[in-house]
Amino acid sequence: GWDNDEIMALIKDLEGDVIYTGYVSESDLAVLYNLATLFVFPSLYEGFGLPPLEAMACGCPVIVSNVASLPEVCGDATVYIDPLDTDDLASKIENVLSDAVLLKKLSCRGVAKAELFSWDKSARQHLEVFNAVMN
Repeated sequence: GWDNDEIMALIKDLEGDVIYTGYVSESDLAVLYNLATLFVFPSLYEGFGLPPLEAMACGCPVIVSNVASLPEVCGDATVYIDPLDTDDLASKIENVLSDAVLLKKLSCRGVAKAELFSWDKSARQHLEVFNAVMN
């Protein structure tokens, strides 16, 4: 990202507890999503929200912000947090990680939600809009 000197300093202070990977290839990213117990995305702004959708497609349970496009993209397949409330974030992470039934439910719902999105479907819908405008 940008303007992240403070965050990078915090990561350095947490060395051993936090791993900063830098760029991750698509194939490695899929592996990380599949190995993760939980994907947490406390974003303040999203144009669409591909990372949570990618995680859900891999069956990884997801916690996301309740802002921007994320509620529309993620629907009922995730747990929502206020991205500015660290207590809410910590509480929701703890609740989800301590509830095996909820983890499984989020995983199943996430896979089902992710199946509603595809590049082919997006291209077809864009073509329909384009054709409607041109006709």
